Amino acid sequence: MINSNLTIGVFGIGLDVYWEQFEGLKTSLEGYLQILCLKFADQPVRIVNAGIVDTVNKAFDTGKKFRQEDVDLVFLYVGTYALSSTVLPVVQKLNVPVVILNLSPEDRIDYKNFNNLNNRTQMTGTWLKYCSACPVPEIANVFKRTGIKFYQVTGMLQHDEESNKEILEWVEAANVAHIMQNNRMGCMGNYYSGMLDIYTDLTLQIKYFGGHFEHIEVEELTTIKNEVTATEAGQRITDFREKFDIQDDCTDSELLRAAKTSVAMDKLVAKHQLGSFAYYHKGTGNADNEDTMSSIILGNSLLTADGVPVAGEYEIKNAQAMKIMDSFGAGGSFTEYYAMDYKDDVVLMGHDGPGHIAIAEGRTKVKPLQVYHGKVGHGLSVEMAVKNGPVTCLSILENGKGELVMLVAEGESVNGPILQIGNTNSRYKFPIGARQFVNDWNSHGPAHHCAVGIGHISSKLDKLAKILGMEIIQVC
Repeated sequence: MINSNLTIGVFGIGLDVYWEQFEGLKTSLEGYLQILCLKFADQPVRIVNAGIVDTVNKAFDTGKKFRQEDVDLVFLYVGTYALSSTVLPVVQKLNVPVVILNLSPEDRIDYKNFNNLNNRTQMTGTWLKYCSACPVPEIANVFKRTGIKFYQVTGMLQHDEESNKEILEWVEAANVAHIMQNNRMGCMGNYYSGMLDIYTDLTLQIKYFGGHFEHIEVEELTTIKNEVTATEAGQRITDFREKFDIQDDCTDSELLRAAKTSVAMDKLVAKHQLGSFAYYHKGTGNADNEDTMSSIILGNSLLTADGVPVAGEYEIKNAQAMKIMDSFGAGGSFTEYYAMDYKDDVVLMGHDGPGHIAIAEGRTKVKPLQVYHGKVGHGLSVEMAVKNGPVTCLSILENGKGELVMLVAEGESVNGPILQIGNTNSRYKFPIGARQFVNDWNSHGPAHHCAVGIGHISSKLDKLAKILGMEIIQVC
C-alpha cells in the first residue's frame, strides 16, 4: 500500500461522572485506547489520538483539534456508556467518514468471578468496561438524524481476526481515497474515435475522486525523447533485459526506440508529478510523433509496475480503476474480453499495449509486432498473463444518471493455453460460470475495459466506495 500521508483521528468516549464513582475505570479505558492505536503501528498513516472525550467542552475542543489536523477518517472507540452530546460535536463539522468501534475488551465477562465480587460498586465498574454496545444505538440515532456518515465494527478489541480485518480495511480504503484525492493523471492525445463507451466527464471524475487532469501534447514527449542521450538509452536497454524476457526476433533498433521513449516518459511523469496516465494518438503523418507513440509500450509497462498505471486508448475511467487497484497493492492491468472458452468455462481477457508486469505469471515476454491492430505503427509489445490465483476485476462506469459506479467481480486466474500474440492475456474462471459472468457484467453497462488485480479485495473496494459516496455493484 502506498504511503499517502493519511491522517486518522482516534478518540474514546466515557461519562465524566463515572471516574469518581468507579476507581480505575478511566485508566482501563485509556489503556484500551492505546491497544487500539497499536493496531495502526505498521500502517502508512499519522494518528491523532485525542484520548477519552467525556464532556461537551472536551468534545468541542476535540472537534477543533481534528479539523486543525485535517483528519481524513475518524475512529470512535466506544469503551463504555457515554452521552451522545459528548460525541456529536467532535465529528459534526469534519465531513469525513466515522467508524464506530464497538469493541469489547474480551470475548465475554467472567460471570463466576464477577458475581463473586460481593461489592456492587466494584461490580458495576467492572461491568462498565464491557458496556461498549450500550450507547451505540444512541450515537447511531443522532448521527442519522444529523446527517453524519458512519459505519460500524462490532467485535473484540483483541484476539479477533474479523474485527481487526475490518478496521485495517477501513484504513486501507481511506488511504486509497486520499491517494486518489491527490493524484495527477496525465492525459495525452485523444480518444480512440468512435469508442463511445470510454468517453467520460472529467469534472464528474473529480467530483468523486478528486485529483487533477493534466492535458499533455504528444509533441512535448517527442521533444523530450529527442534529447535522450545514448548513455541514458543504453542504461534503459539494460533495464529492459533485466525486467523482460526479450525474444530473439527483437532488433537492436527497436529496443533503442523503445528505450528512448521510456526514458522520456519517466522524465515527463516526473516533470508533471503524475501518478497515472491515459494516452492514445491516432497520428496525422508526423513521422516523429508516430515514432514516439509506436515505441511507448515497454516504458509504459515499467511505469505501470512502478505505481504509475498507464491505460491506452485514452481510457481515463480505466486508468482510475487501475490506480485504485494498484494503490491497494493488487496491481491493476488493462484488460478486455478476448474470447470465450466454453469447454474449460473460462473467459480469455487481455489487451494490447502496456501491462502490469509486477503481477505477471513468470517473466513478461517482449515481441515485435508488424502492425498494432487498429492503430498506427509497429514495434515492440509485451506478452504476459496475470499470476495464477485469486483476482478482482474493477470497472468505473458512468450510469445514465450522471453518476459513477464501481463494478466488481472476483474470480481466479487459471493456468492453460493463452493466445501468444504479443499482448497481455489470461484465462479467468468465475464462480458463477463464464456465461453468467459475461451476461451479468455486461448488464450493468460498463465500458469494454476493466482493471484486473491479484487477490480478492471486494470488501476493501466496498469500503472505498462508501468513503467516496459511490454505488458499488458486485457481480460475483
